[in-house]
Amino acid sequence: MITNLVTIAEQVGAPRIVPGRGIPYPSGDPNVPPSAEQTWRRRLVQRALEAVATAVERSTIFEVGEVEEAHA
Repeated sequence: MITNLVTIAEQVGAPRIVPGRGIPYPSGDPNVPPSAEQTWRRRLVQRALEAVATAVERSTIFEVGEVEEAHA
């Protein structure tokens, strides 16, 4: 589950939780350049796929981490 409401996801027993950015934009951030947002979204989806492929026995949070944008 990609969500920004991690505590609620844990309380309802979601087995795999991937934290999003924020309430209005869980899978994006309009305050960053489009290339940085695309990089972060790609990492978010990759992490969610890793979460789905991981066996868990209880609610587990899969952090995405920050993605550094390459500067030319």
